[in-house]
Amino acid sequence: MPVETVRAPRSAAAFRAIGTLFRIGREMTREPLGFAGCIVLAIIIIVAALASVIAPYPPNVQSLGEVLQPPSWAHWAGTDEFGRDILSRLMFGAQITIRTVFSVCIIIGPIGLAIGVIAGFFGGRIDAVLMRATDIVLSFPALVLALGFAAAMGAGLNTAVIAISLTSWPPIARLARAEALVVRRTDYVAAARLYGASRMRLLFLYIAPMCIPSVIVRLTLNMATITLTAASLGFLGLGAQPPAPEWGAMIASGRKFMLDYWWVAVMPGIAILLTSLAFNIIGDAMRDILDPRYDRS
Repeated sequence: MPVETVRAPRSAAAFRAIGTLFRIGREMTREPLGFAGCIVLAIIIIVAALASVIAPYPPNVQSLGEVLQPPSWAHWAGTDEFGRDILSRLMFGAQITIRTVFSVCIIIGPIGLAIGVIAGFFGGRIDAVLMRATDIVLSFPALVLALGFAAAMGAGLNTAVIAISLTSWPPIARLARAEALVVRRTDYVAAARLYGASRMRLLFLYIAPMCIPSVIVRLTLNMATITLTAASLGFLGLGAQPPAPEWGAMIASGRKFMLDYWWVAVMPGIAILLTSLAFNIIGDAMRDILDPRYDRS
């Protein structure tokens, strides 16, 4: 029957997209470096989730008798200029970083996907207008543009999330457009069109699901940039405000002690490095898994 015939290609598209995601997870276990990145990221997320339980000290409690103490058994990462335990602040700061990264991804993923698939599917003037708007945003350095938005809207964590989101969606949109241009010419989309599927059905049930795996890979690669941008905003005082233990703000407060008390700025720098490196490694592994030109022999 016609109805069943139209449902078949749609189901095939959905199952193919889900199957691709499962294949990424399965193949990731065979990538030693990618699997190591997953373990590091999982540890960071677990530490962030359990910070209130496993942190040895409250993050904002000052102890003036333990100011600028070097790393020791009592304070594994040392203390800052107010006697606060740096390791505890790093654990709670992981909550801010992870929340910022995933909040931005939740915003820019659907926006970039929608703009990209609409531009790639409809083409013509719609494509030209959407892509020119994307090019305008891309013409500005992302960090500079995020700083401008954050300064205009006022400092704060929510402001940082919005500012980073406003500057991070164009690469997602361009990738989704490229994927949509390929998918719209596939046989199952042509079959669905012949059996009377509407444009909206083709767009959201046949083409968009096939673009999701590539968008997820791009988002993973963008997470490292988002982490660094969020830390930069915090370093300049435009992100989470004191006494919140934001990693970039911790580096900013510790830079004046860098020569004599290196751990105050170095420890949050190491946290940023490990988090960004984990995101990059995972993204590279996922890209290799999905790239048909990659030789796994």
